[in-house]
Amino acid sequence: MQRGELINRLDTETEWDIIIIGGGATGLGAAADASSRGYKTLLLERFDFAKGTSSRATKLVHGGVRYLAQGNIKLVMEALHERGLLLKNAPHLTRTQPFILPAYSWWQKWYYGIGLKIYDFMSGKLSIGKTRIISSKTILQYAPAIVQTGLSGGILYYDGQFDDARLALNLAQTVVEQGGVVLNYMEVFDVRKENGKSKGVYAEDTLTGREYEIKSKTVINATGVFTDDVLQMDDDMQHNIVSPSQGIHLVVDKKFFPGSHAMMIPKTDDGRVLFAVPWHNKVIIGTTDTPVAEASFEPRPLEAEIEFIFRNVNRYLSSGITRADVKAVFAGLRPLVKAPGQKNTALMPRDHTIIVSKSNLVTITGGKWTTYRKMAKEAVDNALFVGKLERKSCVTESLHIHGWCKTVNPDDPLHYYGADAEAIKRLAEQNTAWGERLHEAFPYIKAQVIWAVRNEMAITVEDVLARRIRMLFLDAHAALQAAPEVARLMAEELGKDEAWQQDQLKDFTALAEGYLLGR
Repeated sequence: MQRGELINRLDTETEWDIIIIGGGATGLGAAADASSRGYKTLLLERFDFAKGTSSRATKLVHGGVRYLAQGNIKLVMEALHERGLLLKNAPHLTRTQPFILPAYSWWQKWYYGIGLKIYDFMSGKLSIGKTRIISSKTILQYAPAIVQTGLSGGILYYDGQFDDARLALNLAQTVVEQGGVVLNYMEVFDVRKENGKSKGVYAEDTLTGREYEIKSKTVINATGVFTDDVLQMDDDMQHNIVSPSQGIHLVVDKKFFPGSHAMMIPKTDDGRVLFAVPWHNKVIIGTTDTPVAEASFEPRPLEAEIEFIFRNVNRYLSSGITRADVKAVFAGLRPLVKAPGQKNTALMPRDHTIIVSKSNLVTITGGKWTTYRKMAKEAVDNALFVGKLERKSCVTESLHIHGWCKTVNPDDPLHYYGADAEAIKRLAEQNTAWGERLHEAFPYIKAQVIWAVRNEMAITVEDVLARRIRMLFLDAHAALQAAPEVARLMAEELGKDEAWQQDQLKDFTALAEGYLLGR
C-alpha cells in the first residue's frame, strides 16, 4: 500500500462509483464493503487513518452489557453477531478476553450473573465462552488486586478484544487488495454538485498543496464527530445533528492489575460501567462520558474525568493507582446523534444513523467499532440506491481482513501483523540494525518503522508511534524517547533532511505532552 502509486489513480480514473469521506472505522469499513463488491471506490481522509476516535477506543469487541441493562436488545444482538464475525475475519488483531465482574453482596452476584448469562445466550452459535457465577476465592485467583473486604464473589464472562488502529490500517490494505484507493492527508473541502445532486468532491493533497476535482456517482459522509462539517458543505442551512461526547482512558503497568483477566465495574458515580483491560502488556482503564461543545482531532482529558476514573477504580483495586503511576492518558470523542430534549450524553442512543440529503449525499454516523461492518453495509446499500448503481451482494461477512492467517502465536511480538509478520522479520535479517529495539521497555523493532513507511502509508512520526505501533498510547514518555530514532529512520526512507526531522520532533513533542498526566 503505497501512497504515490494510489494518488496517481486520481489522474487516470475519470469517474468513481463511490467516494467515501473519512478514514475511521465506518469509512474504511464502507470502502472495504464497496470495493469487495466490485465498485470503483475511493476513500479520502484529511489526516491519517484512524487519527481520531477510531484509534481511541477501550479496545473491546463487545455486545455492550450496559445496552442490555438499558433494554436495547436489538443493538446487543447485532453487536454480538458482529463480534463473532470480526473474531473470525481478523484473528491476528482480535482475541477472546475473559472478564470478571466483582460483586459485594449476594443479590449483586445473582442479578449480574443472570444478566450476563442472558448476554452469553444471546450470542447463540457465536458464543465465545460460558458465563459462570464464581466464588470470592476464585475471583482472587483471576484478579488478585481486587479489594477483598466484603467481596461476595462475582461473574466470569467473555468478550472480545482488539487493536483498533491496526484494524483500521488492515482495512485500508484490504480496500487496496480489492481494487479500491485509500488516501490519507487528502482533505475534502467541498462537495461537487451536478444539477443539485452530489456527484463527487473537491479535495486538496495537504502534503503537496495540489487540488483535485473528483467525479463520482455517489458520495458517503463517514466523518464521525465531524459529520456536521460535511453536511454543511452540502447544505449551508443544515443544522448540527451530532453531540460529541468525550471518553478518556488511563494506561498503567500490569503490576497494578496483574493477570490475564479484565475487570468490569458494573456501576460508577454517573451510572456507567468502567473497565480495566490488559492490552499490549499494560492495563487500560476507562472510560468516561462527558459532553463537549466542539469536536477536536486532539481532545484533551478534563481534570474532572481523570479524578472520576481514579475515584471509581480505586474503590475496587487494592493497588491504589495514583497520578504518578499513569503511563499515558488519551481521549476520544463519540459522535452521538442528538435526541430531542436529551442533554445527558450517557443516555443518548449508541445506534448508528443514516441520513440521505436532498442532494443524495449519504451520511452515516453514530455506532461503534464492533458494528462497523454492518454500518458500512447499510451505508453502501443506500449509496447504491441513490447513485442508481447496479446492485451487487455484500460479501464482508466472510471477507478475511488483510493480515488474516490460520494460526496466531500471541507470544510473537509481531503477531498482530498476521501474514505480514514474516516479511518484517526478513527486513530485520537483511539489515541487522533494523532488528534492534526502538526502546528497551518495548518489543517494537526498527524494521517496523521501515515497514510502516514502505507498506502502511506512514507519513509522520506520529503516524508510526501512535497508530502503526502503539507506543504513544502505552507510554507517552517512552514514545518521546523513541521519537528521534523513528524520525531518523523515516527521513532515510522518505529522502527527508535534518530540518524535516526537527520539525517532526517538534510536532510530536507538542502532541505527546498531551498524553502525559501532569503530576
